[in-house]
Amino acid sequence: MKEIYGTLVDIRRKVFAEVARIAYNDLDISALEESSYKIVPGEVAKYRSDIFRERAVVDERLRLAMGLDVREIGVFKNVTDGFDKVDIDTNAYEKPLINVIKFGCEACPTKAYYTTDNCRKCLAHPCINVCPVNAISMGKDRTIIDKDKCVRCGRCHDACPYSAIVKYERPCAAACGVDAISSDEFGRAEIDHDKCVACGRCIAECPFGAISDKTQIFQLIKAIKSGKRVYGAIAPSYIGQFGANVSAEQIIEAIKQLGFEDVLEVALGADLTTLHEAKEYLERVPEEIPFMGTSCCFSWTLMIKNEFPEFFEQVSDSGSPMRYTANHIKAQDPDAVVVFIGPCTSKKLEAIDTKVKSDVDFVITFEELMGMFVAKNIEPSEIKVEKVVDDGSALGRGYPIAGGVAESVKVVAEKLAPEKDIHIQGAHTLAECKKMLKIAKAGKLNGYLLEGMACPGGCVAGVGTIASVNRVKKQIEKFKKDSAYPTPLENVHIEKERESI
Repeated sequence: MKEIYGTLVDIRRKVFAEVARIAYNDLDISALEESSYKIVPGEVAKYRSDIFRERAVVDERLRLAMGLDVREIGVFKNVTDGFDKVDIDTNAYEKPLINVIKFGCEACPTKAYYTTDNCRKCLAHPCINVCPVNAISMGKDRTIIDKDKCVRCGRCHDACPYSAIVKYERPCAAACGVDAISSDEFGRAEIDHDKCVACGRCIAECPFGAISDKTQIFQLIKAIKSGKRVYGAIAPSYIGQFGANVSAEQIIEAIKQLGFEDVLEVALGADLTTLHEAKEYLERVPEEIPFMGTSCCFSWTLMIKNEFPEFFEQVSDSGSPMRYTANHIKAQDPDAVVVFIGPCTSKKLEAIDTKVKSDVDFVITFEELMGMFVAKNIEPSEIKVEKVVDDGSALGRGYPIAGGVAESVKVVAEKLAPEKDIHIQGAHTLAECKKMLKIAKAGKLNGYLLEGMACPGGCVAGVGTIASVNRVKKQIEKFKKDSAYPTPLENVHIEKERESI
């Protein structure tokens, strides 16, 4: 999305910057009624059939960025309707977190197979022969697929020697690993929030930008301006997000210039998660449970709870790096307001759905943070800073790359119990996670530590990221090598916590 959906990314960031501008400048909320005209100026449409629809979509994005619900198309409401409920300096999230903007949805057709001009009307016609429901017949120019009969098994697609049959699928539904997206009576996308695990893949994949999540930018800035001591906890995937040559130290200093008291790397919390999970694995597998799942990705955990409830007790009881970092901050300053800054939407749901809520007050993404930088005219690359960042170990800094969590736990567990040979297996994307769990269900992964991540490639591909996955991965690998601590066992910042584990 970051490389090929440039127009949508640009609109998203303009919306975040506009909300941050209104909050930082203490503008009257009525300014929001004019914001879509600033973001989409002029009289001629650039992206859709008409400029009025373009502005209608932007208005809904502005509402979501304020923490408000989307409006129903058939019911009149001002853009600012309901603002009194979110005009606060504390968490304002109310479910649903991820929403379809009906103004923007193009009601894309659902999964289907279609014969193209590549069809040669071949004598063998394998597509007809393999169809289990006789849904394919020979037409004048090509084979014809009867959509009423078709069961969408894909056998014709696989059998055609000319690749003449293509699979057509709604992008948001294809990206959803938990089948949470269906259609309303008008064919527009609709999210089943009982199934949704807030991974945000639908947001990333919709080419019309018709799906978006709520943000806490406005409420966070109000908390900063109220004089509260606000601390940032920034996820290890922040390296490389704000420019190829921008250092970790520059990013952290830039966040402080937004009004934050201090900023800690969540790699510190990742080190604590590693220690907890290593100890838990050694104690529980295989004596109590046949295998153990990691606890870092909330979407993975929620998917197991919903679809594989028999395995839910086999997910690690350890807290996520976000949780442990927040605990660490509040142990130093009980009055701290903690803001998790990360790559994904699922942490927003984690913070309001679990006991983490008491420790994590706000969750924003890197994209939303960028909006705050723009509103305050802060350019991280221009900041001069000498302080060295050293909160986390090399293993903790490797958490956002797929495989990094399980590898970290394996390394530490084998140091704690050298006599044990620990096996790990990982999957990224929820569809692949399901396949892995089905293999585990068959008893083929007994004794393993299973790492699940909702995003392809890991947290580096979260919907709230800014930079390309490959670039960020390279920079994270370099950042790992720069750490003063190879593993959590050497990290001096967590000595007290390590002693209590």
